[in-house]
Amino acid sequence: MNKRILSVLAVLMLLASGCTTTGLNSGDPDMRRRSIDAEVDNALARLYGQVEGSKQLVERARGVLVFPSVLEAGFIVGASRGQGALRVGGQTKSYHATTSGSFGLQAGAQSTAVFLLFMNDEALARFQHSSGWTVGADASVTLLSVGASAQVTTATAQQPVIGYVLSNRGLMAGITLDGTRITRLDL
Repeated sequence: MNKRILSVLAVLMLLASGCTTTGLNSGDPDMRRRSIDAEVDNALARLYGQVEGSKQLVERARGVLVFPSVLEAGFIVGASRGQGALRVGGQTKSYHATTSGSFGLQAGAQSTAVFLLFMNDEALARFQHSSGWTVGADASVTLLSVGASAQVTTATAQQPVIGYVLSNRGLMAGITLDGTRITRLDL
């Protein structure tokens, strides 16, 4: 690889690992919690406005983990990073970070909102009691994608963990969260 490609890669990795709307280590913990909670509220409102039936599904979930802004960037090697909150009964119970990496044909950057719905008590408890949770290893996530207003079938609704991924343009299709690592933030 030449120096220019390495420089672009270094900048993209720095961006993906260090930039979120609340900053990784910025401000006091109370301010970070309030900021994350406000972003979660906004992301949920956006989901409800863009995806028919999503509000009812979130209300049926035992808990919902929301990452309002997951920044993904890459050039051959990619990374993503974001912060969010777990809500149970409409109340924030804990704060979390998400990270992932990838390798392959890719170039660019984007920001997405990720929503993980824990549809039963067992799936929620398993997540809450883990020291770190990886999509695909600790639980499979059924992603709802574009089409027929992303309606949920009876079979889909019975899955333990359901996910939505929104870009600035709406619900995304053809993506995977496998390998995404979620850890608890000490806030």
